[in-house]
Amino acid sequence: MGLEESSVTIWVNEQIDPSGIIRACIACCDSVQAQECHDSFQENLTAAQKQEGWVVQMRTVTSWDEVPVNSLKLD
Repeated sequence: MGLEESSVTIWVNEQIDPSGIIRACIACCDSVQAQECHDSFQENLTAAQKQEGWVVQMRTVTSWDEVPVNSLKLD
């Protein structure tokens, strides 16, 4: 069971390969840190990866239970 907190916003950044597998995931509660992570993920994709269909997405969730289990969680 996850720790429930009222009205918490968690930013989840994911780097997803062409088959839909999450290859990297970082989650945090700081919006500035989340945007910096998103920008870094985007910049680190090569032109070839982008052509192949790799994507970077940032989304928000309201519970740590909604964060993929393999993610790095930052305080």
